[in-house]
Amino acid sequence: MEDCIFCRIVRGEIPSDKVYEDDRVLAFRDIEPQAPIHVLLVPKTHYASIMDIDSDTFGYMQTITRKLASELGIAEKGFRVVINTGEDGQQSVKHLHFHILGGRSMQWPPG
Repeated sequence: MEDCIFCRIVRGEIPSDKVYEDDRVLAFRDIEPQAPIHVLLVPKTHYASIMDIDSDTFGYMQTITRKLASELGIAEKGFRVVINTGEDGQQSVKHLHFHILGGRSMQWPPG
């Protein structure tokens, strides 16, 4: 069993501001938000990155992303989904996670 910070949040060992939870995923508010709405969506099974996840779970996370965008009120005006991967991609936690950001105009390029 993995012991990364997101695995510990999934197990309830570290508190989080939950937005959504089911048997496959957990969504919670980022503790350092980069937009008025900044939610992290993680699979409950540990996958180190997008390079490791199976297509069924990845597709399910996309479905939940759409659901959350609607529920959070950001679907109509738009939002951004970011998946950081590896060192150059600035992945700070080695547990796949989607950043769902909205509630303001996003700039491009991001950095």
